[in-house]
Amino acid sequence: MEKTLGLIENDIWLKPFAEAIEGRHDFALEKIAELTNKGKTTLTDFATGYLYFGLHRTKDGWVFREWAPNATSIYMIGTFNNWEETPKYKLKKLKNGIWEVKLPIDAIAHQDLYKLNVYWEGGQGERIPAWSTRVVQDEQTKIFSAQVWAPEKAYKFKKKIFKPTTNPLLIYECHIGMAQEKEKVGTYKEFQENILPRIAADGYNCIQIMAIQEHPYYGSFGYHVSNFFAASSRFGTPEELKELIDAAHALGIAVIMDIVHSHAVKNEVEGLGNFAGDPNQYFYPGDRHEHPAWDSLCFDYGKNEVIHFLLSNCKYWLEEYNFDGFRFDGVTSMLYYSHGLGETFTNYADYYNGHEDDNAICYLTLANVLIHEVKANAITIAEEVSGMPGLAAKFDEGGYGFDYRMAMNIPDYWIKTIKEKIDEDWKPSSMFWEVTNRRSDEKTISYAESHDQALVGDKTIIFRLIDADMYWHMQKGDENYVVHRGIALHKMIRLLTASTINGGYLNFMGNEFGHPEWIDFPREGNGWSYKYARRQWDLVDNKNLTFHYLGDFDKSMLDTIKTVKNFQTTPVVEIWHNDGDQILAYQRKDLIFVFNFSPKHSYTDYGFLVKPGAYEVVLNTDAKEFGGNGLADDSVVHFTNPDPLYAKDKKEWLKLYIPARSAVVLRKKK
Repeated sequence: MEKTLGLIENDIWLKPFAEAIEGRHDFALEKIAELTNKGKTTLTDFATGYLYFGLHRTKDGWVFREWAPNATSIYMIGTFNNWEETPKYKLKKLKNGIWEVKLPIDAIAHQDLYKLNVYWEGGQGERIPAWSTRVVQDEQTKIFSAQVWAPEKAYKFKKKIFKPTTNPLLIYECHIGMAQEKEKVGTYKEFQENILPRIAADGYNCIQIMAIQEHPYYGSFGYHVSNFFAASSRFGTPEELKELIDAAHALGIAVIMDIVHSHAVKNEVEGLGNFAGDPNQYFYPGDRHEHPAWDSLCFDYGKNEVIHFLLSNCKYWLEEYNFDGFRFDGVTSMLYYSHGLGETFTNYADYYNGHEDDNAICYLTLANVLIHEVKANAITIAEEVSGMPGLAAKFDEGGYGFDYRMAMNIPDYWIKTIKEKIDEDWKPSSMFWEVTNRRSDEKTISYAESHDQALVGDKTIIFRLIDADMYWHMQKGDENYVVHRGIALHKMIRLLTASTINGGYLNFMGNEFGHPEWIDFPREGNGWSYKYARRQWDLVDNKNLTFHYLGDFDKSMLDTIKTVKNFQTTPVVEIWHNDGDQILAYQRKDLIFVFNFSPKHSYTDYGFLVKPGAYEVVLNTDAKEFGGNGLADDSVVHFTNPDPLYAKDKKEWLKLYIPARSAVVLRKKK
């Protein structure tokens, strides 16, 4: 009798869909067997395309290879031959659509620029090689070219083996280019020197870097990728990125990157759009070729050559740059033929009705198997909004193998609440359900807001709460009611979100201190300005402004969470909620979290039944050091009061003074 997969055993509501779940699992096993010659090799052995394709220096000179099955002839052109076709740089066709040229050592040099001139039946075009590991843009002409990158002193990692801290995982989402104060594109070096120390001091143990893979348009935030193996040269050199990752590891900070395998930019000269006269070389044909919402191209995950390209890409970033893992972008778009557009996903049948792309599901599963083969402690996170069951469940249990999934319901909930409800209608029961609503067998990354909420056309939480008053009343002593309310709720929203995690917590850079305004990258509509594509660190550094209250609170909040070992795995036990009073209380290990969301009512001697003992305050959103009113005396130790009615339950009353619009964290004294 065959063993039922753990995913189905753990959730009886999935049993009607067992055939589909088992079918997807078997499909992945069959594909692994096919790619590994029935287990004689491994996926790690298979995913080595970057060591074969592209440009490589050998002991005898150079070798360059490209996969272009539709090409009729290919030339390397560049600064080394005055951008002209010459016999010496003509590629020879091998088997399986592979082209190759071998060159003497003096034929090309470090930092030479080059492209391919590709011919096909009825056409020709200049192309950047698909496996280029360095692509640069000319400042004057704005034209992109591949660049030979073979420095005499290649960077050597001081800390090759690094084990990320995931108990819990505390992620600082960041973008190298906009991390600087100046109105310009920031660099890897500047990030290492100026921003990394801030992140370490704030208590985060992981950075998630956006926009690493090269992209032609800066304003795409890195999500329209052209060159999948090239670290964006806008921010510096490959050596500088490696040094940044090494420096993060030395500080105990893991480094993961946003990897975009959900689609590719349509550009033909810079990207893969029509590489050798075949627009479907890498992408689905017909109606599935273009993404209807993103103006981009959709990979054909049913082609082994495409799987080889993408799996090799995963391994490349782990091996060559020592990244610790990935946040996979646009997973919902990959899972469904519809890309999830216009669908509601209200019941389990919606995930198993035949509109799922089994090829993409198989690829994602293989990617997770490979990544954890290459690095057992690697971190993989799925950005997925539909709620597909098993996405972050183990592969051998029938899942797709991600370590975490983004809890994308939480930021949506906070935005909806702030936009649509008056303060008196904020219901603690609803909040608590939303931040703890997840599958028991899948870990999530909780967050109040990410970069998505900071973009033009949207608003950050602080801007929704305070809006225009941020420009006039953030000076200490000049705060008005709107600012006081905004600061108080900003802290409470973050504390409730971060303290109920079952996996990790994420914050986008600057949001921890309530960074004002939106993100707007340079574009024609704003005169190509960098004014809003930067971070104003001087605001949090200025002790005369109230921004530092939020930054200081964020640090103390993370410090408090980290006092409990494996905080994320401890049960979240609700003690009490009362929607009329707008009070919520819950416990994790020896910490008790108490929230009063009422805008008007402070409560004296508000009681909760807890384990008998003495409780001390370890964090209070209303403390003066965090911009609060300091209405409670946090030096007081709170002793529980016995009640014969609850003696058999071994519970006693903990009675507190809870000021309006505040939250407090207490710890049971040993």
